[in-house]
Amino acid sequence: MSGQLVNLAFVNVQRLFEKLNSGQILGYFRGRDFHEKPLKKLKRKLMIINAVIDDAEQKQLSNSLVKKWLDEARGVLYDAEDLLEKIDYELSKSELKSGFQTSESKERSFESKKREVLDDLESLSNQQIVKDFKISSGDISGLGNEVLEKKFESSSLVAEDHVMYGRDEDKEVIFSWLTSDTNGNKLSILSIVGMGGVGKTTLAQHVYNDPKIKEAKFDEKAWVCVSDEFDVFTISKAIIEALSKSKYDTGDLEMVHGKLKEKLSGRKFLLVLDDVWIVDPNQWKALQTPLTCGAKGSKILVTTRGNVVASILQSDYIHQLKQLNEDHSWQAFGKHAFQDGNSKLNSELKEIGKKIVGKCAGLPLALQMVGCLLQSKSSVSEWEAVLRSSIWDLTIEEDSTIFPVLLLSYYHLPSHLKRCFAYCALFPKNYEFDKESLILLWMAQNFLQYSQQSQSPEVGEQYFNDLLSRSFFQQIIRYNKTYFVMHDLLNDLAIYMSGEMCYRLGVDRVETLSKKTRHFLIVRGSKYSTSLHDAKGLRTFISCRWHRYMSIQEVISNFKSLRVLSLHLCFEVPDTIGDLIHLRILDLSHTYIERLPDSICSLRNLQVLKLNDCTCLKELPSTLHELTDLCRLELMETTLTKAPLLLGKLNNLQIWMNSFDFSIQELGELDLHGELSIKNLENILNPGDALAVDFKNKTHLVRLHLEWNLMRNNEDLTKEREVLENLQPSCHLKELSMDGYSGTQFPHWLSVLGKLKCV
Repeated sequence: MSGQLVNLAFVNVQRLFEKLNSGQILGYFRGRDFHEKPLKKLKRKLMIINAVIDDAEQKQLSNSLVKKWLDEARGVLYDAEDLLEKIDYELSKSELKSGFQTSESKERSFESKKREVLDDLESLSNQQIVKDFKISSGDISGLGNEVLEKKFESSSLVAEDHVMYGRDEDKEVIFSWLTSDTNGNKLSILSIVGMGGVGKTTLAQHVYNDPKIKEAKFDEKAWVCVSDEFDVFTISKAIIEALSKSKYDTGDLEMVHGKLKEKLSGRKFLLVLDDVWIVDPNQWKALQTPLTCGAKGSKILVTTRGNVVASILQSDYIHQLKQLNEDHSWQAFGKHAFQDGNSKLNSELKEIGKKIVGKCAGLPLALQMVGCLLQSKSSVSEWEAVLRSSIWDLTIEEDSTIFPVLLLSYYHLPSHLKRCFAYCALFPKNYEFDKESLILLWMAQNFLQYSQQSQSPEVGEQYFNDLLSRSFFQQIIRYNKTYFVMHDLLNDLAIYMSGEMCYRLGVDRVETLSKKTRHFLIVRGSKYSTSLHDAKGLRTFISCRWHRYMSIQEVISNFKSLRVLSLHLCFEVPDTIGDLIHLRILDLSHTYIERLPDSICSLRNLQVLKLNDCTCLKELPSTLHELTDLCRLELMETTLTKAPLLLGKLNNLQIWMNSFDFSIQELGELDLHGELSIKNLENILNPGDALAVDFKNKTHLVRLHLEWNLMRNNEDLTKEREVLENLQPSCHLKELSMDGYSGTQFPHWLSVLGKLKCV
């Protein structure tokens, strides 16, 4: 299924056109016999392709020739983007020199690639099949205007109510089982079985969080998402973390089971195993060993799509979850389709709505998605268009009847949201991601469309909230932090739409990657290997744990088009890192590197540099300020002894750090975010130096720790008090902690910090 479609939305044609239209690029082409006529022709071809993308992507579902055309178009657009960025990079390198200077061989390479791209675009736009496509972007001459598409009106910040329709009887059945004691001392298991999208997880969540569950008097509760692979070590560790609400790091099953037995022994517990797909009986038997130590009345609630799984788990009860009836389906649809919760419609709209609801086959996820789709549509013609869409009639193998509904919701997304959602195919099922990290990945791939008046992170947040409000993402709270997940069917949709673009090592079972693969993720704990030989065009390479079958040098030499590179647990970074001229995100967190090569400062497109928990790294390259696009530097749990002197000259640079060991005056120039710890404050000889830190204007700093050495001698309490007075933080500070302060009074500014929580 994953290789059937081609998604051209991965390429931001709008941004490509703007790059081509920039003064620098225009000057380069015009200075090399590439005059206005062919340049206009190039732009025209791009506009034509952009204008027919939406229609072509839909028609590929039933026409293999369209799929082939899209496949060719995507490759050409990627080549065009790489070429323009290479030229732009060379221009930025020589901007202080007299004109564009490069070697003859590189000049010939640019010229050759330029002609090749133009010829390919000419061929694509002149094919007969293009003439049959509908123009879906309005007036194509408008391409290039720096205007955002209309923002979706719904706000994701409004908490969704927790009403479930048509599930009262199902809840009562499960509550009756939870409070029963018919199984004696045996651990009791109930499996909720039903097709994808019928609401198994939602039902389990409502039961798990219902105050009525107190009647069952459980000592412990734990919720664990199982998903694709039933692994005894992973699940056992997840149960411990759910019980303790904190991370538990160990690589030994014996220790994990010992800890789990200790936590459950003699205690009555409820364990939810959500989304169980496949179970190895031996793995299940091994997992049960520590679970049987629980007290009488302990229960395991399982959600699964298959009766076979329920049988292997030796379920005492199997509850088949059915689709909603007509009335409950209409209520579930109305909850999302009508912004004010009022389902009073004119007769014509209601008639159309009833027909649309009928096509959703009583599946809550389908009703939710199509309801969110129609929420922003108010005319009869718009509702009629959804009802009459040919997508309803598609027959797609290996999937449920819900899939056309999801496809319909996807195809009604604006193009900028399509590419952002499809990129999420890189995430495994039930992967918990945070909003900020995902937005940074979108930025790195040039997915965001923004004007000169807006910043890309702000636009990215708008995109994210739009997808959230349309129910493509779901919000969860874990360890007092907010994360997001995708329903597993929406994960399937993202994979379906991305085709061969994304590959997850440790999840996908393909031995050799396609040359079409652009985004690659190594899942933590992966036991698999694959060949990357053909995937020369990779743009994302994320590894949670480094694989020894490929060195860092090999990654750099093989994948010159990388936009995102994340490597954990490596020991050094070669000088050749400077060859990755397209790189936007470099994440070297949790590595043992002692230094960064100076060549990293030639990465002019680099936007994000993450160096969290790099305990061996003590200083940064002195020319880091040459990275003019750098907007985020993360140094959490990394203590530097020296900061680059001119780092503060980067006006858009935001820095995350929680400790430092260099001159306090240097902090004044930095835009600090998150938290900060300052030690050895007794070393500040002149209280006036503390004013240079300018904490009062660092509004994004929310946690601050101040520390004086308790073993210090010759205390000057007056100076100490003045230093603290001069370290006044902004009114946005939320947490303040102080160790070793010996002053006789606290600073006056404590009383004006309205959001402060002292710890």
